[in-house]
Amino acid sequence: MSQTTHARPGKKSKDEALPDPYTPGHGQAGYVVAHYDLELAIRLASNRLSGRARLRSTARDRLETVVLSLAGLRATKVQVNGAKPAKTSQRADELRITPSAPIAKGQDFHLEIRYEGNPEPVDGLWGEVGWEELSDGVLVSGQPVGAPTWFPCNDHPSQKSTFRITATADAGYRVVSNGLLVGHRRKASRETWAYEVHEPMAPYLATLVIGRYQFLELGRVRAHGSPAVSVFAAVPPALRGAALTGLRDQVRMIELFAELFGPYPFRDYTVVVTDDPLEIPLEAQTLSIVGRNHITRSWDSQRLLAHELAHQWFGNSVTARRWEDIWLHEGFACYAEWLWSEHSGQGTAAARAADAWRLLSAQKEDILVGAPGAELMFDDRVYKRGALALHAVRRAVGDDRFFRALAAFGSERRHGNATTADFTELLGRVGAGARGFRGEDLLGPWLFERALPPLPR
Repeated sequence: MSQTTHARPGKKSKDEALPDPYTPGHGQAGYVVAHYDLELAIRLASNRLSGRARLRSTARDRLETVVLSLAGLRATKVQVNGAKPAKTSQRADELRITPSAPIAKGQDFHLEIRYEGNPEPVDGLWGEVGWEELSDGVLVSGQPVGAPTWFPCNDHPSQKSTFRITATADAGYRVVSNGLLVGHRRKASRETWAYEVHEPMAPYLATLVIGRYQFLELGRVRAHGSPAVSVFAAVPPALRGAALTGLRDQVRMIELFAELFGPYPFRDYTVVVTDDPLEIPLEAQTLSIVGRNHITRSWDSQRLLAHELAHQWFGNSVTARRWEDIWLHEGFACYAEWLWSEHSGQGTAAARAADAWRLLSAQKEDILVGAPGAELMFDDRVYKRGALALHAVRRAVGDDRFFRALAAFGSERRHGNATTADFTELLGRVGAGARGFRGEDLLGPWLFERALPPLPR
């Protein structure tokens, strides 16, 4: 087997995930946020947002300044532990808060930030991400740096927290957000919706979708050690029939992935179908957002539904510690597409792998999938070659060891973060006994060499 010429990253601590060269200026290692409590008021006609964010945090270092990401919105009032700070400033997408006295290492502290403005997406290497107006409503696409377009945050996937999100919008519109719906009230021409996220969530996975939605229950899942999971769809009334047809396999997909990856990691799952067509579906913790163009029975629509669902295990529960390891999200979710294809009789994983390999073999070999760089982190080759890396492992160790490895990865890193080195180390444990198997030697050429390895057979 050829040797890589690229230095493969070793295991890094949570502190060493920051600063992240893929998203410079986002995330501060000196503190962690344990909980976000967001209270939002949205005026849809004028696209006006007023918010109050309360952050319960702990200093990991001595802090003279606390830095948050906040893009396109103006902080109007800031308090640290109930007192006015010595100084507050905003520049570019940063909110810098200087407390009246430094915060000691290990000290808990509370931030309260009131803010307002007309939210809009931020434009960067990956196009526009963040707060987006629809023809009749709003959605948030958070990955990778869209969260600061609607709340101040320590914006990095290694910084996971619990959330409470309360949002008030125009009556007749439904607000959909992450986690469990814990409150709803109507007063005059306004309606308020409250959600709680009890499992730690990276800021980019938080979302808000507002529209004229009707809730449908697609079914309940009781399988393979999972607690009962309710599966919902939020759809415009006119799309009810199309959604019930297009989404009819969502429960079966959860049952399959729970069997292969371990218990579903959250308490419910919702697919939001927007009245607008969308270029691509969007992932968020406990829900997916798809356009009306994604609820057909075609393979392309169904694979995308499977892909976004698989992110609940790999991406949302197990989240990359740094963006460099994005293949742990996208390669795994792409392979889940092939597993659903195999299970549903639409082509074996081996056939899907062969198709992907032929496609990649005709493209440039100028990417390191395990360290693609910021510009290429969402390149299709990260998805397909990452999936092929997993297929190579499956071929090398056999189905039993392979699926035990995926389930162990999901269990050991549940609601936490992981690196490629973490997955490789786990493969070494689970794959022990498979003749001649070494996880690093097998994964290395797929992830850290530019030349495309031979198709796994």
